Amino acid sequence: MDNQLSEKIIKNSYQKIKIDKITKAIFTIISIFIVIIIFLTLGYLIYSGLKPFFKTYTIEINDPANPLKTMTVSGHLSFFKFITGNRWNSGDFDYSIGWLILNTIYLTILSLLLSVPLGILSALFITKMSNKYIGKILSSIITLLSSIPSVIIGVFAMGVILPGIKNFANLFQVSTSGGRSILAAIIVLAMISFPIITAMTVTAIKSIDNNLIMSSLALGASKVQTNFKVVLKACKSTIFASIILAMGRALGEATAIQMVTGALSGPTFLIFDNTATLTTIMLTGMGEASYGSLNYDARFAAGLFLMLIILLNNLLLNLIMKKIEKKEKGIITKNYSKILTKKLNGEIL
Repeated sequence: MDNQLSEKIIKNSYQKIKIDKITKAIFTIISIFIVIIIFLTLGYLIYSGLKPFFKTYTIEINDPANPLKTMTVSGHLSFFKFITGNRWNSGDFDYSIGWLILNTIYLTILSLLLSVPLGILSALFITKMSNKYIGKILSSIITLLSSIPSVIIGVFAMGVILPGIKNFANLFQVSTSGGRSILAAIIVLAMISFPIITAMTVTAIKSIDNNLIMSSLALGASKVQTNFKVVLKACKSTIFASIILAMGRALGEATAIQMVTGALSGPTFLIFDNTATLTTIMLTGMGEASYGSLNYDARFAAGLFLMLIILLNNLLLNLIMKKIEKKEKGIITKNYSKILTKKLNGEIL
């Protein structure tokens, strides 16, 4: 009987080991496949993005001496002009994204100044200030907002936000292109990034040990002080991560921004002025650009720089977060060392 039981246990163990190996092999194959797809995508983007600076393109233009005739010219993009110019297309081989980079970063930062405080405060209200049922309802609404496609937000903005901005600008006797403006883009980007920040912050706050909160209250801190100085501080890493995700989403948004802005051929920072970003320029006219032409490949170059901006942004924010954590850790260690020294010297009983 014991031998049969032992054989059965050994057989089951071998089966489990076999299943584990098969599962591991399946996931390994899937992971390798995903990595290959990612590298192929990046490789194609890098190749297509750098091609306009090295490939010689041939186009036909009107002959200055005889407008009725055409002449063939050859050339390629200038890297320096491409990243410093203030017009997307001001000539046959003169594409530039310098002003588009500034506009894109400008819109993203202003939208985060709106969405980050609202997102964090909303998460705090849902988890610590509202009752159980209202918190669940609001959490469901936030989840719904985060799943709404950006094109739906763009349609809503066209029907509600643009007329509102137009009427608001009229109060200051400022004309807008039917409400299409930097302000409209800021509101749309804030609407897109707000649910991301709120949802992640809610999850982080719910995961905080309740003993930490009770300890703060027991030491005499008020609920407001505890919420802002203990709760939010305890989940700052997640808040930073949510800001990184929200900023990446805002930098890469195209459809909704295109619906509330237009194609502008120069930099501007006035909130009622029309604007354009890297994504909107890439989207505008992409269908009319013929494959392999300079007009087509220049958009890949813009996409490559957009990817670099998002990468640098993530690295910078992660670096800032690590420095803050290191600094706070150093302060805590320093204070603990002082207290320990005083105890050893008999200054603290």
